[in-house]
Amino acid sequence: MTKQEEQQLVEQLSDPKLQRKAFERVVRAYSEQLYWQIRRMVLTHEDADDVLQNVFIKAWTHLDDFHQESRLSTWLYRIAVNESIDFLRKQKNMTLQYTDDVDSGVANMLVADNYFDGDETQAMLQEAISTLPDVQRTVFNLRYFDDMKYSDISKLLNTSEGALKASYHIAVKKISEFFKRRD
Repeated sequence: MTKQEEQQLVEQLSDPKLQRKAFERVVRAYSEQLYWQIRRMVLTHEDADDVLQNVFIKAWTHLDDFHQESRLSTWLYRIAVNESIDFLRKQKNMTLQYTDDVDSGVANMLVADNYFDGDETQAMLQEAISTLPDVQRTVFNLRYFDDMKYSDISKLLNTSEGALKASYHIAVKKISEFFKRRD
């Protein structure tokens, strides 16, 4: 969606008569992008669908909070990242109640997911990513999978480009070490 189309959509979202139809366009325009961003963070299709639904519910209920300080897409990505992190924290807390090994079995969980079409290496990469702290995981996913520029990630996460570069570098190092330990 071009910047001009997005601006027109934002104007329609501000008009109570056009708001519902405009939001339907938002859902159609951004669902796939947001789904894959969320999916890379939460891993399974069912969880990604649940988080995506929460993202759109939160966006709809907080439309009045969107003050156009950033693009609509950036605002939606920020909601998606925050909802994904919240989901992962809740999931980690629930897992801690039952086991001490929170990150074990990520590869097995992925392979068991009917929607996972990757290979063993992809499953291991996702397992390595799951061991990263939330911020490093988010930065790695946005940079590696979405090829997002540091300047865009900086706006999305409200942090400096230098801090993001450091987080990405550390994440890559940890992932490399994870693979070396598996060899």
